[in-house]
Amino acid sequence: MDRRDLWPLGAIGFILVVTVAWWTLALLSVPGAPEWLERTRAVCFNLTETGLPDTKGWLLLFGQPPTMLVLLFVGWGDHVGASLRRLVYRRGGRLAILGTLTLLLAGLSLAAARVRGAEIPAIVFADDEPAPETYPRLDRPWPLMEGLVDQHGEPFQLSSLEGRAALITFAFGHCGTMCPVVVHQTRQARLENDPGLAIVVFTLDPWRDTPNRLPSLVDQYGLETGSDFVVSGSIEDVNAVLDAWNMPRERDERSGDITHPGLVYLVDGDGTTAYGSTGGVIQLSSLAARLTRS
Repeated sequence: MDRRDLWPLGAIGFILVVTVAWWTLALLSVPGAPEWLERTRAVCFNLTETGLPDTKGWLLLFGQPPTMLVLLFVGWGDHVGASLRRLVYRRGGRLAILGTLTLLLAGLSLAAARVRGAEIPAIVFADDEPAPETYPRLDRPWPLMEGLVDQHGEPFQLSSLEGRAALITFAFGHCGTMCPVVVHQTRQARLENDPGLAIVVFTLDPWRDTPNRLPSLVDQYGLETGSDFVVSGSIEDVNAVLDAWNMPRERDERSGDITHPGLVYLVDGDGTTAYGSTGGVIQLSSLAARLTRS
């Protein structure tokens, strides 16, 4: 190889290596990976409940290689073009290009398979039936909470609901099983009753669901950014509020995953917790109907 070609072709090779590493980091979760790495993946690519990036994450993935190549050609286009021409004229160079293209196509095939295989596992609630008339009311006051913020960066309190009844639930962004299903069921219960019902999701994972990630969680859960709320804060403040809601949970210190029930509270417009439910959308809908009648 001509010495003149070392740095132009090396720069292209570097871009290819970075691109492969970037896509691997975004699409593949390595079992037993350290928590900081999983947190990096989630923050960099706005991972959704399927483990795949959201729209912003995909734009970042597809935009990174062209951007780096454009910068390379803008700065040193003549040198890079001359090196590529010399590479094409050599038999070994053509073989190298063919091998690189083959590996890239194989990588794209693996990425496509990963996307096609990404699903939210179905969860069936065995007790999903209308709540009986004797279903007990809790009549608990709105718990004390301090230091929490919503997706707009505003302090979150009972007054944030502006007198609306609400469905309160608990989830975390890295959860790909229980959480997205329960949030979906709260949305369905609202759809079948009163569109004025608010939905509030308190994070169970303040370690990773930091306040600056809350807007992406609103999109991830399909919530209304102007009328629903995803709430986080410091680790201490969030855990204090979860305890006040009597929300059972257990965190795996190694993976960061949290085991928890699919608990939903139904809150009257004055902040009184009327009902609690771990059933499905049918039970939630029947209880939400009682809120809207009161």
